[in-house]
Amino acid sequence: MNALRAFDSFRGGDFRVWFLAIVRNTSFTLLRRRKSLSGSTSQESLEVGAEIAADCEVYDPQAIAIRAADAELVRRAIAALPDALRETLVLREMEGLSYKEIGKIAGVPIGTVMSRLARGRMQLQALLMEMDQPKPGKSVEEGVR
Repeated sequence: MNALRAFDSFRGGDFRVWFLAIVRNTSFTLLRRRKSLSGSTSQESLEVGAEIAADCEVYDPQAIAIRAADAELVRRAIAALPDALRETLVLREMEGLSYKEIGKIAGVPIGTVMSRLARGRMQLQALLMEMDQPKPGKSVEEGVR
């Protein structure tokens, strides 16, 4: 709705970048409001298994369960990243935006985008490795996977 209200401010260029900047700013505003009202951010529950089962060619329950656990592990690791790194990583890896587009959306230079992306990837890798390790005192079967 904010984009529709601000449509007359669009001055040409890449519409996707303009639109995603509005979405980003609106999201941050809503998150700040929620955080101030409840004291913490809310987390939406996702039906991981349902989306994975729909994409699988083979309906093997064990394979679906493993993929769902892996997807949930990645979601938790991404959610654990600092906001700036998570935003950059999601815009690049999930939305497929260029460094220049991400820089325009986030309002930072391309060098900062590259730096955040490199740090985000390293932190994500470290988090995934840490989260995938079995908890002390548990057998391998009782671990994360």
